[in-house]
Amino acid sequence: MITLTDVHKRYWTSRGEPHWVLRGITLAFPADRNTGIIGRNGAGKSTMLRLMSGLDMPTRGHVERTGRVSWPLGLTSSTVNRLTGRQNAKFICRIHGFEDEIKDRVDFIHAYSELGDMFDEEVRTYSAGMRGRLNFAIARAFEFDMYIADEGMGAGDAAFKGKAQKALRDTFKRSGLVLVSHNETTLKQFCDYAVWLHEGQAYSFDSVDEALKNYRQSIKA
Repeated sequence: MITLTDVHKRYWTSRGEPHWVLRGITLAFPADRNTGIIGRNGAGKSTMLRLMSGLDMPTRGHVERTGRVSWPLGLTSSTVNRLTGRQNAKFICRIHGFEDEIKDRVDFIHAYSELGDMFDEEVRTYSAGMRGRLNFAIARAFEFDMYIADEGMGAGDAAFKGKAQKALRDTFKRSGLVLVSHNETTLKQFCDYAVWLHEGQAYSFDSVDEALKNYRQSIKA
């Protein structure tokens, strides 16, 4: 489970002014539910994923994680640009305590990502699609109690996206999910619960359709 308690997040603009993205969010994301997060561009969706995974810290408030939680699939900032794909894979294996299984897991990541020789090039030379494939392949090498994913989780060509979506369907039968997406079909396919981010606040719905209805109305306003 992931719990956010009175979470605020502020960034500073280039003019030196505070920009509050999230204002007092209190939510629980249970591991036995698949939750979709929706909202306008700039509403704080990616920020929330980064806070939930531990890639960023709230300005105020507290984020608690119980069980094994993935980094945000689809966000390229979870890899180190100056390291190669292989070096990133090894580094993450070590972080997760799989020193004795590095070769097998790195071989799996190399094959699953379909990066070929680019696996041994620095990640800063990758396209966005290649980064997404590396990110997704690394996550597939581990088992998590909860997966956090951005809608770019299946980045790559159509064949890779199909493989990624099948893997996700199989994985989420036994693990929880928090998914950011603008695609209504994807949200309805994977999620049974939804959170709508709007003007720094979060509103939860037991129905994905109800959350989407509020989201559509906010866009028209």
